[in-house]
Amino acid sequence: MRIGILGLGRIGAFHAETLSGLDAVESLVVADPFTQAAKAAGERFGAEVADSPEAVLAAGVDGIVVAAATDAHPALITAAVAAGVPVFCEKPVARTMREGVEVLKAVEGSDVPIQIGFNRRFDTGFVAARAAVAAGELGKLHTVRSTTLDPAPPPAAYVAASGGIFRDCSVHDFDIIRWVTGREVTEVYAVGGNRGADYIREAGDADTTGAVLTLDDGTIAVVSNSRHNARGYDVRMELHGFADSIAVGLDDKLPLRSVEPGVTFPAGVPHDFFMDRFTDAYRAELTAFTEVVAGGRPSPCTVADALEAGWVAEACTLSLHEHRPVRIDEVRAL
Repeated sequence: MRIGILGLGRIGAFHAETLSGLDAVESLVVADPFTQAAKAAGERFGAEVADSPEAVLAAGVDGIVVAAATDAHPALITAAVAAGVPVFCEKPVARTMREGVEVLKAVEGSDVPIQIGFNRRFDTGFVAARAAVAAGELGKLHTVRSTTLDPAPPPAAYVAASGGIFRDCSVHDFDIIRWVTGREVTEVYAVGGNRGADYIREAGDADTTGAVLTLDDGTIAVVSNSRHNARGYDVRMELHGFADSIAVGLDDKLPLRSVEPGVTFPAGVPHDFFMDRFTDAYRAELTAFTEVVAGGRPSPCTVADALEAGWVAEACTLSLHEHRPVRIDEVRAL
């Protein structure tokens, strides 16, 4: 099949490399406002270079991957759907929930599939955890812990435009908690602090946060996030039930050092970046998209799915700013 890629920044170029290695993909058509980025991708991956999103959609593509700036996501998603082209779009659907809801309304009733990029759904550990929960291996859940710790904060320009740590980082934890447990979040309480980069504080954001989520069956989920984890990129999940407890991300590349005498675990080189931690998951995610394009499966993460995680991020942001518990129903009504 022929796949278009819009946006050739860090993640777009990574997707181009992944797609170029998939057996189902015969050719790529790429475009980026920075023509040099598109040209470099064209040379590296043997891709056809187009001068606009419209030109990519008109180039006979079977599917399109949107890795452009967040502000462009709504227009690119709706343009692809209008053209009848299946679309994969990196999260978030839009910069604001209001815009995201408008996208959902605009594509409702269309049979053109849309897949939103939440790559943890394709990580083998998270897949196994979901299967264990669904099979009842843990018994009734009582506690979930989810962690995302970055080795260093993103640049100031990114932070200023990100919408905040809950919307651009923690949202992955919120999505994977919903997906693994099969439950919805009903209420949150969030806290945050700034002990590192001044520009994060100046942007009105926190560099380290904690959130307690109450799920609709009474399970308590604790989410921990930070922009500062010098040992590496740490993504983990623990699930504790009345029959058993399991963990995701507990391998030799875990960026955590034990001080217990005689303990050598973890013994590997720590994960240092999300592309390192989730290389296989990204490949599985885009492989799934080619199956969506071919009509072999429905979208594994719809616009509606993505918005549910977004509502949790909105509630946590409000809770942080107002120092109080916030119900998800409250932010939906705003």
